Amino acid sequence: MNPTSPQAAKERHKAEVARWKKIVAPFEKPSASRAIWQLVSTLGAYLITWALMWWMLQASWWFTLPFIVISGMIMTRIFVLFHDCCHGSFLPSNRANRIIGYLLGVLVFTPYRHWRWEHSVHHAHAGDLDRRGVGDVWTMTVDEYQAAHWFTRLKYRLIRNPFLLFLVFPVLLFVIRERFPSKGASKDILRALWLTNFGIGVMVAVGVWLLGWQYAVLLVASMSVAASFGVWLFYVQHQYEGVYWERHHHWEYTSAALLGSSYYDLPVVLDWFSGNIGYHHVHHLSSKVPNYNLKRCHESHELFKKSKVLTLKSSLSCAKFRLWDERNRELVGYGRAREIAADEVAAKAGKAA
Repeated sequence: MNPTSPQAAKERHKAEVARWKKIVAPFEKPSASRAIWQLVSTLGAYLITWALMWWMLQASWWFTLPFIVISGMIMTRIFVLFHDCCHGSFLPSNRANRIIGYLLGVLVFTPYRHWRWEHSVHHAHAGDLDRRGVGDVWTMTVDEYQAAHWFTRLKYRLIRNPFLLFLVFPVLLFVIRERFPSKGASKDILRALWLTNFGIGVMVAVGVWLLGWQYAVLLVASMSVAASFGVWLFYVQHQYEGVYWERHHHWEYTSAALLGSSYYDLPVVLDWFSGNIGYHHVHHLSSKVPNYNLKRCHESHELFKKSKVLTLKSSLSCAKFRLWDERNRELVGYGRAREIAADEVAAKAGKAA
């Protein structure tokens, strides 16, 4: 067989998939005891934080600020447990994953079935330039941006503005956007979404009835911290220097997982709050690996060392990226995009002369 033929490439890819599936298989088995401990410890910490926050509120709103941040960070961890339930990887029982997923979805303002549906699309299409648009951060190519209508460019600039992207839109996403279905949602998904909305309404109503209007303010404030932290985590996991993007006919799952998802090397405390989701390359390779096995899986084989490593410091530079430059296969800012456009104009002028 010709080693450069499409059939040979297909066989190599098949062998590669078989190899990594064997590597991750031991870590894909959920543990009921570890999952239950995560639930008890996380929800317990959440309730204790709320009790302390409410106690501090009796003295001053200012005293609640540290606890708002902590409760928001714990909500991020709750979301990761919810996320594992959506993948069916948190508990051994599919029914248990579904029930816990629905309940945690109420706590984090996210409908279980609807989000699971959209998130599965993200996993199937991550890094594929021809299948963007569902469950990801809106990313245009340089050529698309230059050819777009001025109003589209304005919308894009607003959505990719760091202040709006990481502070304003995350709150709107979880408090408002997640209350409504996406186009194409089935009737079962719609019913589940309205059920979650009802659960959120009951939670807020009971909280206000028992604790007063301050409960709603503290809840939204905590949700804002969680949403901003969560969106930042998601952003840096797929928007960094050297990230993988390919047109569909060249796109390949294994490369998209290992090269299109970063390893966010966080301090231990932030690893706990983020539920180890910084090992995102492992998660995209196999979404069946529960969060409590991601680190061990990452450390088990050299295969995972090829992924991009980001630290807290280095991740800050990711905020400058705006567009994908297909020619040079890199994410660039608007300034670099203007330089590319100017170079193209100069090249065309040179050819015409």
